[in-house]
Amino acid sequence: MTELSSIPTPRPEYPRPQFVRQEWLSLNGEWDFSFDDEVVGENERLYLGDITAPFTRKINVPFTFQSKLSGIEDPSFHDVVWYRRTFEIPEKWIGKRIVLHFGAVDYSAKVWVNGQLVAMHEGGHTPFQADITPSLEEGSNIIVLRAEDFSRDVTLPRGKQYWLENSASIFYTRTTGIWQSVWLEPLATVHLSKATLTPDIDRNEIRIRTYLEGFKISDNLKLQVLVSYKGEQVAKDQFTIRHVEELRTIGLNDFTEHGLGRLWSPEHPNLYDIQFRLIRDQEVIDDVVSYFGMRKVSIEDGKFCLNNRPYFQRLVLDQGYFPEGILTAPTDDVLKRDVELAKDMGFNGVRKHQKTEDPRFLYWCDKLGLLLWSEAANAYDYSEKYVGRFTKEWLEIIERDYNHPCIVTWVPLNESWGIPNVQVDKRQQQHGLAMYHLTKSLDETRPVVYNDGWEQMTTDLVTIHDYESRQEVLEDRYATTESAVQAMPANRRIFVGGASYQGQPILVSEFGGIAFKKSEWEGWGYSGAENEEDFLRKLKAVVDPMLSSPVIKGYCYTQLTDVEQEINGLLTYDREPKAPLGAIRNIMMGK
Repeated sequence: MTELSSIPTPRPEYPRPQFVRQEWLSLNGEWDFSFDDEVVGENERLYLGDITAPFTRKINVPFTFQSKLSGIEDPSFHDVVWYRRTFEIPEKWIGKRIVLHFGAVDYSAKVWVNGQLVAMHEGGHTPFQADITPSLEEGSNIIVLRAEDFSRDVTLPRGKQYWLENSASIFYTRTTGIWQSVWLEPLATVHLSKATLTPDIDRNEIRIRTYLEGFKISDNLKLQVLVSYKGEQVAKDQFTIRHVEELRTIGLNDFTEHGLGRLWSPEHPNLYDIQFRLIRDQEVIDDVVSYFGMRKVSIEDGKFCLNNRPYFQRLVLDQGYFPEGILTAPTDDVLKRDVELAKDMGFNGVRKHQKTEDPRFLYWCDKLGLLLWSEAANAYDYSEKYVGRFTKEWLEIIERDYNHPCIVTWVPLNESWGIPNVQVDKRQQQHGLAMYHLTKSLDETRPVVYNDGWEQMTTDLVTIHDYESRQEVLEDRYATTESAVQAMPANRRIFVGGASYQGQPILVSEFGGIAFKKSEWEGWGYSGAENEEDFLRKLKAVVDPMLSSPVIKGYCYTQLTDVEQEINGLLTYDREPKAPLGAIRNIMMGK
């Protein structure tokens, strides 16, 4: 077991880069920890936080107990776990509202402060918070968290976490408990709770919707909005707050080069900074910094368009797993490096697979320029309870990530996971349609995929998963629209429920999967290569048909890295290239 006291505070960067306040306190690092396999902790009132209570271990938050970086590294089933730590409020925060944030806890959580229940949350990939001010005491305070997972429940939205004890095939080690950062921040009684930013490049405007917490009409508040680009202020607005929710549109009118000079794209990831200053009686009581990208995603004449121009998407499938942290990247630099490696290999985007990634990864996609398909962690089977759980979490995903310019597609469902009988089951068909229309009701600016891979109904993109390795078969299959949409990779129909092709862009959103060991991991893939030369030859054989097809408008190669026993990455699990990056790049770009 690692001695945690010798480890620097992990993941010290501000966890929420799209909504930044300067004053905050990280609670990452050493916590008391205990398994509760007999599920007796609540009866024994562990939530009271008595420091003499039997918390038998230490854990390094935000790494789950299954991971090496947690200091525990136990991959066996422990579905109920407890965390505890003490903290003190900085003296300068006295008189403020104190809010406790959790980036993500897998799967359900209860939180107590000084023995008082302050929060309950369900959903393993989304954040939650609690105003803990009424529960605070002078001096030392105690947080206790109870996390419960459901390791064997195949109707749980779990992504790639396996429901058997040992990982196998395409399924990996589970995570339970805290896996993203925990922090505190002080707030005024009335403060900004969120802001949504919607760019309109055709009008050169940014639409801003702001939301307040604790607002009263008698507060006499004003909101000042400052927009800048590369340090130069380009717009300023100030208005009186009259409602909890306010909508403003700000014209930028600062574009150069025929309107393209400051648009966001993978090739030119231009970002605007925006500052919100909430003012009461000439005093700034809340100050939040964010950013946005002026970019547009649209579908025109069967083509995916970025900023009103056809754009061929060269994506790579990214599972977002790490050898020592599982779902949690060891450092922010590792997240940044994954973005850089994808770009170095010629990709202009990633499909983040069966995981809602740490917001810091999305920040680097925004900052460095990488498209992102945002995909939920799915269940594997269908139930009414699953519908409720999944719908709630998907709503929270969209709310958390709406502002990121890198996100260009929403993918609620993948390969009929959670809806395995969608071909014939009307309820499951309607669930897929509900997710499509629910997403469109919240975001009219991005395409939505009904069910990535096959068995689709109403969808903005027709996406196909095809692990055929023979070049001539792929060339024939994607020679015409008719042959593409009538193909049945994995013996699955592209459309179900009476749906048919309606002229949408067609993308092969999973293909390749060539297993090439070149690492310490033993494992599995969709096809295999014997050496580096064979690997590059087989890679070119599957990529060339995607690039030469008159039908395909984009692709997503499987995959960025090896993950545990799945060794079909372009990189090893430790992020070492299996072939020269330049050679891979030339193949991916058709050079």
